[in-house]
Amino acid sequence: MSFEFSPIIYALLGGILPAFVWLLFWLEEDRDNPEPNTKLLATFLAGMLAVIVVLPFQKAVDKILPGAGPVAFLLWAVLEEGFKFAAAYYAGLRGADDDEPLDPMIYMITAALGFAALENALFLLNPLLQSDITGSLITGNLRFIGSTLLHTVSSGIIGTALDLTFYKSRDERVALGVLAFFLAIFAHTAFNLFILNESGFGTFLTFATVWAGITALILMFEKVKSMMVQ
Repeated sequence: MSFEFSPIIYALLGGILPAFVWLLFWLEEDRDNPEPNTKLLATFLAGMLAVIVVLPFQKAVDKILPGAGPVAFLLWAVLEEGFKFAAAYYAGLRGADDDEPLDPMIYMITAALGFAALENALFLLNPLLQSDITGSLITGNLRFIGSTLLHTVSSGIIGTALDLTFYKSRDERVALGVLAFFLAIFAHTAFNLFILNESGFGTFLTFATVWAGITALILMFEKVKSMMVQ
């Protein structure tokens, strides 16, 4: 392969490998009743595909609302959360393998990490094409710590709602799912706004909040597991 394509390869590896590490962590939480590998791979790839599908819509928002203001961030969050859910739904949630309370969160997080993988790769590509290795490392670390976790938390919020209502009526599942969807959009929008406008302690506090969200998801995993053995 010619040398000019190597930045693309490095960007893909830099985006996919960290997301894959996180995926292995979450799948370990479901090791007692794992989902089929083919279904998980399809969901991860669907999450990656969602990035390609959502980009034209985000560019349209940018043309209508230039300057990356709060409304634009809100619309971008709506698009990203909507397409991540669609990826999880069509690749995993609507299938027969979604047969226990923990499965919705697994599929939601898998789609989210697929989305984060390609999104991160695209962010890494520009500094790599400019041979800015330092910039690539900084970008990669920030995306690994921040954006990847944000996508996990926001999709995990929706997954948690579907987990907790797994044995409830369809109306109850839809109602709590919609509420969780709006909460995910709020969290996504707030994160992006704080990262854009804050520095120093404010940025640290934002990242700390995302880590707190990850901790809450882990606790919810355990809660759902306890529901399954009762």
